[in-house]
Amino acid sequence: MANSPSMKLTSVQELVKAAPPLSSIPLHFLQQTRIALSVPTPSSSAEIPTVDYTLLASPGSGETELQKLHSACKNWGIFQVVNHGMSPEVMEKLRGEIEEFYELPLEEKMKYGGDGEGYGGGRVRANGIRDWGDRLYITTNPVHLRRPNLLPQLPSSLRDNLETYIQTLKTLASGLLGSMEEALEMEANEMAAKMDDGLQSVAIIYYPPCPQPELVLGFTPHSDATCITILSQVNGVGGLQAKTRDGSWVPVNILPNALVVLVGDILEVFSNGLYESAEHRVTVNPDKERISMAFFVNPKLEAEIGPAASLVMKNPPCRFKTISTEQYFNNFFGRVLDRKTNLEALKIDN
Repeated sequence: MANSPSMKLTSVQELVKAAPPLSSIPLHFLQQTRIALSVPTPSSSAEIPTVDYTLLASPGSGETELQKLHSACKNWGIFQVVNHGMSPEVMEKLRGEIEEFYELPLEEKMKYGGDGEGYGGGRVRANGIRDWGDRLYITTNPVHLRRPNLLPQLPSSLRDNLETYIQTLKTLASGLLGSMEEALEMEANEMAAKMDDGLQSVAIIYYPPCPQPELVLGFTPHSDATCITILSQVNGVGGLQAKTRDGSWVPVNILPNALVVLVGDILEVFSNGLYESAEHRVTVNPDKERISMAFFVNPKLEAEIGPAASLVMKNPPCRFKTISTEQYFNNFFGRVLDRKTNLEALKIDN
């Protein structure tokens, strides 16, 4: 049980705040190798693609933007989206309210604690190493799966603005997935039917400053188990890095007010490998706290996860097994998060 991801975990924020100041990093946070905080390769200066959502949805210019989206999903698995409909004013209010939440005494935050959901810190990863970050994780859809001690009990202003954020991203996710379905030339509504009223959740993650950032990771290298993930860099402090197709780690320099979209493992399966999920990680800052939000978009529980029949017919062979969404997530949560091991387990050896 010592390395179980669902165990009650110590807050990293409280560790950093404690007196006397932290002079060395506890062993259970130390990575096996030093982290390359800057990547001295030609690809380190590469910028991830940017998609304009207004243009994507426009009948007059949508085709060009659709091809940009298609290329980004195939060649990167990650892109920025601008003109996405999320109000900067809502984001600014959320920033202040999230900062206030993480400034609450630990006993107040622990009221939102839970087993796998709610408030916690320092998640255990491969080899028993912990992430340098705390998080508040909440299931948001379907509504009947919401836990009564989480979103309904948050301070009212944070709750209301978070609801606005969730509803806006829900609409954005639906539009993006519709465009991806079109770009992949899937049968109409083949993917949308699985995603309608699907599982959705949000994670608000706090990464404290670290005196030796080259020795820890805020989030271990991984691909998301989702269909897509939409990320917001709440307080403007960077740290997200993406792994390119040549194996290099590059910093994701996020444009002001932009959101980042990640192709998840489920979308790679749906697309029969035409789109590849993005492996990514989070580094930490020696001087500044970093706050981010991740919105996870998944199929409904009764749906099956497998390659789209229309794509397998046009581009055989079938590269992945088909399993239920429920079994998929049971398998995922039964593993320690590590790179793309969850996806590897679904591959068919052709």
